[in-house]
Amino acid sequence: MIPVEWMPPLMFGGLILFMLIGFPVAFSLMAAGLFFSGIAIRQGFFDAVFLQAIPQRIFGSVLANDLLLAIPFFTFMGAILERCGLAEEMLDSMGQLFGRIRGGLGYSVIIVGFVLGAITGTVAAQVIAMAMISLPVMMRYGYNMRYATGVLAASGTITQLVPPSLVLIVLADQLKTQNGSADVGSMYLGAWGPSLLQIGLFALYTFFLSRFRPHYLPPAPENELTLTGWALWKKCLMGIIPSAVLIFLVLGTIMTGIATPTESGAMGAMGALVLAWLRRASIPNLRGLIQQAYQNTMRITAMVVFILIGSTCFSVVFQGVDGGQWVETLFSHLPGGWIGFLIVVNLFVFFLAFFLDFFEIAFIVVPMLAPVAVKLLSPVLLDSMNGNPQAAASAALVWFGVMLCVNMQTSFMHPPFGFALFYLRGVAPKEVKSSDIYWGALPWVGLQLIMVVVVMAFPALVTTLLDKPAVVVQSQEFNFTGVEEIKPATSSNKIVDEDAPVVFQLDKQSR
Repeated sequence: MIPVEWMPPLMFGGLILFMLIGFPVAFSLMAAGLFFSGIAIRQGFFDAVFLQAIPQRIFGSVLANDLLLAIPFFTFMGAILERCGLAEEMLDSMGQLFGRIRGGLGYSVIIVGFVLGAITGTVAAQVIAMAMISLPVMMRYGYNMRYATGVLAASGTITQLVPPSLVLIVLADQLKTQNGSADVGSMYLGAWGPSLLQIGLFALYTFFLSRFRPHYLPPAPENELTLTGWALWKKCLMGIIPSAVLIFLVLGTIMTGIATPTESGAMGAMGALVLAWLRRASIPNLRGLIQQAYQNTMRITAMVVFILIGSTCFSVVFQGVDGGQWVETLFSHLPGGWIGFLIVVNLFVFFLAFFLDFFEIAFIVVPMLAPVAVKLLSPVLLDSMNGNPQAAASAALVWFGVMLCVNMQTSFMHPPFGFALFYLRGVAPKEVKSSDIYWGALPWVGLQLIMVVVVMAFPALVTTLLDKPAVVVQSQEFNFTGVEEIKPATSSNKIVDEDAPVVFQLDKQSR
C-alpha cells in the first residue's frame, strides 16, 4: 500500500513523465490527475464521490469566471495593434529623436517596448515588430550584434510586467486563498513600480555600455536624421497620443473604478479597432487583419481554457491526497523564514521557466504556493498595512504575484527554450548568428534577476500604491441603546483622559 505522504511527490513525478512522453501540458495535467485519482480511490484516500468536485470547479472557476473574459479581449487588442503600423511609426520617430546620442536606438527600443507593452500585452507581437524594423537599422549603423539582439528581446518581454499584462490577470485569478486574494486592479498598481524601475535599469545598462564600449553603440549618421524641429515632434506625438488614449481606456478606467478588467479589455479591443480603421490607409488588407486577429484570439483562449481545465483536475486530486498540507510543510520549514521561502521559490520558478510557459507555471505552481505565501509574508507587511491582517494578506499576495511575474519574464529570454529568442531568430537576417542571439540575451536575463532581488528586498516598491486601511485606535467606548440611558464605559472612580478620542458604538434595539 502506498502511504498518503508519497502521493503528492508521485503526482509531480507522474506529471513530468506524461510531458516527457510528448503529451501537451493541458492533457498531461488531466491524465496525471485522473490516473492518480484511480490509485487514491483504490487505496482508500477518498471516495469516488469526491471527484464530483472536478466538474463543479470547472464550471465555477473556469466557465463562469468573468475575469477570464479579459484574456480574449486583451489578446484581440494586441493582435490588432501588432499589424496596424503603430510600432513602426513610434520606432522611426524615437530613433530620429535619440539618434544623435550613443545608444540612441537602444533607448528608443526600450521606450517603445514599454509603451507597446502597455497597449498590446503580447511578447510575440513586440519582438517580431521591433526586430523587423530596428535590427536592420542597428546593423547598418554598426551596433554590436549581441547588444542589438539582447535589447530587442528584452524590450519585448517587458510586456509581461507592464499593465495590462495577461500574466498579471492570470496571477490575480490564481492568487486566491481563504485569508485574502489579489485582484487585477491591485496587481496593476503593484506592477507599476517594478516595471518603471526595470525600464530605468535597462536604460542605465545601455548608458554605461555606451561609455565603456562606445564602439558598441555608435550614434546615427547625420545623413540618416532627416527630421528635425516641429516635424520630428509631430511624428513622435502621432504615435504617443493614440497610445496614451488606449492606455487610459485600458488602465485608467480600471484604476479610477470606472470599469472592471473585463470591461476595460472590451474598451481596449474597440479602441484598437478604431485605431486600425483610422490608419486603414497604411494597412493593405484591414479585413484580413481582423480575421487573423480573431483566429489568434481563438487559438490562445482555447489553449488557456484547456490548461485551466487540466490544472483544475490535477489540483482537485492533489488536494484530495493532502497535497496542500505537503506543500505547506515543505516550504514553511525552510531555513531563513520568509527570506528562505522567497529564495527557494524564485529559484524553483526560474528553473521551471526553462521548460514551461508562464501559463503552465501560473496554473500548476501558483495555487499551491499561495497559502504558504500568505502565511509567511503577511507578518512582513502587517505594519505597512496599519495592522490590518486581511489587508496584509492581500498585499502579500500582490507582492508575491508581482515578484513571480518579474521572474517569469526570464522564461522568454534564457536559452535554450526562450520564445523571444525563437521569435527573434525567425525574423533576423541570415547574417545574424544564433550564438549572438543566445549570448546577447544573458546580460538582460541578469538584469531581470537583479529586479527579482530588488522586489524581494523592497516590498514597498509593490505595496506603496495599494489601498491601506485606516489606523484602528483603541479608546474609550460608550454604549447607546434605544431602551437604556447613556452609560459611560468607565466608572466614576477611574481617571479618564479627557484628551483621548471617543468611539461611539450603536447597538441595535432588541425586538
